[in-house]
Parts: sequence; C-alpha cells; structure tokens
Amino acid sequence: MDAPVFPARWKISAPELIAETFSSRIWKVVRGDGSPAVVKALKPFDDVADELRGEHFLAWRRGEGAVRLLGRDGHSMLLEYGGDTLLTQVLDEQGDHAATAIAAEVMAKLFSPSHHPFPPELQPLRERYASLFRKAATDRDAGHASIYVEAASIAGRLLDNPHDIRPLHGDLHHDNILQGSRGWLVIDPKGVLGDPGFDAANMFYNPLDRDALCLDPQRIAHMAEVFAKTLGQSPPAILDHAIAYGCLSAAWHHEDDNAVDENRELSIAKAIRAVRANF
Repeated sequence: MDAPVFPARWKISAPELIAETFSSRIWKVVRGDGSPAVVKALKPFDDVADELRGEHFLAWRRGEGAVRLLGRDGHSMLLEYGGDTLLTQVLDEQGDHAATAIAAEVMAKLFSPSHHPFPPELQPLRERYASLFRKAATDRDAGHASIYVEAASIAGRLLDNPHDIRPLHGDLHHDNILQGSRGWLVIDPKGVLGDPGFDAANMFYNPLDRDALCLDPQRIAHMAEVFAKTLGQSPPAILDHAIAYGCLSAAWHHEDDNAVDENRELSIAKAIRAVRANF
C-alpha cells in the first residue's frame, strides 16, 4: 500500500496502519510534539454520511467523554489517541460488572451538559429507526405478528415520548470505549440525536463474541439497573430501548441477507423481552 499523504499543517509523521474496516483506514501517527494521534481516513462507500455526522458530534463534544477532533481535511480526520486499553480487556480481567460500571461512567460524561448548540447535521433517532419500521410494515402486511412488529411499536412509543433529547454516540460498545492518558473515552460515534436510552441499548448486545453473556438474564437485569440510574430512567424503559435497538440491528442484517447475525440479535432481543416482563 502506498504511504498516505497527510496535510502539511497537521505536522504528523511515522504513519502506522493499525486498523482497516469496510469504511476507513486508521493510522497511528506522531505529532510534532512527539505525542501519538490517529488519522481516520474514510474510504468512498455508500454510507459515508454516518461517519461524517460522527465528526460533527466529536467537534461539538470538545473532548468531554470522547476523543478530541484535532483536525479535518476532506474525508480524513486527525483525532486524539484514545489509548491502548479497550473496555473488553476490563471485562476479561475484572468481569462484566466492572466493565458495565465504566460504561455507565463514560455515558454520564458523554451526556454531561454542553453550552454549545447541538450540531444540525446529526441524524434524528426516528430516521435511524427507518429499517425497523420498514421490516415491521412488511411483516404486518403479511399478517405475521413478529417481534419486529412488537419492537417497532415499542420504538414508536419511545420516539413519541422521549425522556430527553440530546446528541448521541449512536454505536456505543466495548470496543469503542478506550482508556488512555485522559481516562476512559469513546471513539467512532455515528452522530445521532435523540433519547440517551438508545446509547445504553447497544451495550446489551456486546461484546459480539459473547453470546452466553448477552443472553444471561441476570446480566440483562443488572445492566438495566445500572444504566437506568445513570440516565435517570427506569429499568423497564432501558430494556424497551434495548429491545427496539436489537430489532433495528436485526433489520439491518436482514437487509444485508445476513441471517446468522439477524438471528443472533433477535435471540438476545427475546431474552431481553423475557427479563422486561419480570420488571
């Protein structure tokens, strides 16, 4: 691969490719003062808007609970280096309760008040849910009373009566929460606007390779209690967000003809629904 060319004004050197996804290449670089930073260079792909909205979220958050946006150039971002320790590592070494407690602290910081107006570029949560509403309508029209239909009804109720509306990360999970010199911070936001319960929801489905953990009713109930306290909501409300989010994620996988991941999300959503019935 050719060495990347970065803007001279960034004064960075020694690029090292540390990750590559379908949407971007991530380079670790050295700044003029010797400190590390990251360049996220977006590839040309269909949903580049998701990533660009995340850029607006980071600029607005100004380093409070999230990595700082240090510079931008076209579809490339110069970002603060978040650190080497992923929240997954805490889960492995100290257990799930410790990891959940840290995630809650990060959420509290991420949703702390800002004096700056919300960026207009953020995606409204109702728009984010479009795939779930589409799938539910298809099932309803076919006379199929699926969990998608139920989840769309829950999502509609949550959207009609938000507990609060503020900028959201949009994809909060264990591999997007890192510890470095400034403590625990989030990376890779999607930039959504809506009820903070949406950001708690994705945590129930993660880490992706821990299905037994994600299906555990005690873990589900514990997460609901912790995140409810953090966000000033009730555990049933958090579980409602989790059911709706999981079925949204499953609807995305359905659109991609990815039955394996669709079924995984639906099985966890059903486990959450069973816990919800006991609250």
